[in-house]
Amino acid sequence: MDFDKLLERFPVITYNLLLFAAAICIGLLLSFIIRKIFIFFSRFWLTFVINAIVKHLRGPVNFLIPLLCLNAVIPFMKLQPIYYRSAEKLEEILMAVLVAFLLIRTIKVMEDYFYHKYDLSKADNLKERKVRTQLQFIRKFAISLIVIITAAIVLLSFESMRKIGAGLLTGVGIGSIIIGFAAQKSLGNLLAGFQIAFTQPIRIDDVVIVEGEWGRIEEITLTYVVVSIWDERRLILPITYFIEKPFQNWTRVSAQLLGTVFLYLDYNTPVSVIREEFSRFVQNHKLWDKRVCVVQVTDNKVQCIELRFLMSARSSSAAFDLRCDVREHMITYIRTHHPESLPRTRLEYPEDTGISSK
Repeated sequence: MDFDKLLERFPVITYNLLLFAAAICIGLLLSFIIRKIFIFFSRFWLTFVINAIVKHLRGPVNFLIPLLCLNAVIPFMKLQPIYYRSAEKLEEILMAVLVAFLLIRTIKVMEDYFYHKYDLSKADNLKERKVRTQLQFIRKFAISLIVIITAAIVLLSFESMRKIGAGLLTGVGIGSIIIGFAAQKSLGNLLAGFQIAFTQPIRIDDVVIVEGEWGRIEEITLTYVVVSIWDERRLILPITYFIEKPFQNWTRVSAQLLGTVFLYLDYNTPVSVIREEFSRFVQNHKLWDKRVCVVQVTDNKVQCIELRFLMSARSSSAAFDLRCDVREHMITYIRTHHPESLPRTRLEYPEDTGISSK
């Protein structure tokens, strides 16, 4: 029996359902085979790359390949012209959405790759923070652009939407002015985001002092910046803040930092002995980076002298811990070995007053 004649005996709906089911099954089978191939080659390639591809692209591919197979069999379905056009239109919309979804997930794969390549856990991570700051902003901007373009493609595929769009274009007038004023602030934030991403006054993981708070740059978005405060609070600032207002960036050039400890001691203090003990303690401390170790008398007041203990460390957090250890050790050492150096208040009485000094 001829195969075409055999197909003609099937009802139209059964014939269409068989083609639909066959296309979906073949698509799922192909996506399964592709996934297994990637898992197989993970033995020879970088494992984290394969894991990122499988993790982020598995969902879009599982829908996209069956949709491509369905697109291939639509011309062979027995449909009335009106249903055929509707099926094509639906297929085009789904294809546009899935391609956009695939592009967004591909960006996530690339982001995982760069995050692995530029790891922030290094001691000197200036280059890594530069790349991550730019990458984070570019990713968010690219995803926003993909979403806008996809929405435009979907809307313009409908004839009614085209008419609405033409009507909006011809009736801009006052509406465009209102929209322009409303969007002025958003455009300012967007331009500020571009400026920060490429001139980089701040970067991801930078240590900053803003609004009197010490913290690290945790996230940079298109409109705001999240600063993680030392006590685990989060300070949310508009992105234009870092363009328009002054702030301190402790890791702008490098993570290395100088730390200071001030002690106020009596004039009888043996400074040379204190200097030797400070040098001995700092040179044996694991947080010292072997750059600066100095003791100086920086001021003298009526009742005491001011000693500045200056030391260096590889990062701001290490400098803070080193300062605390130095302060504790030097106070303990002075109290134990040189108690006469502690600040004291003197009173002198003339002998003819008859007041005893006991």
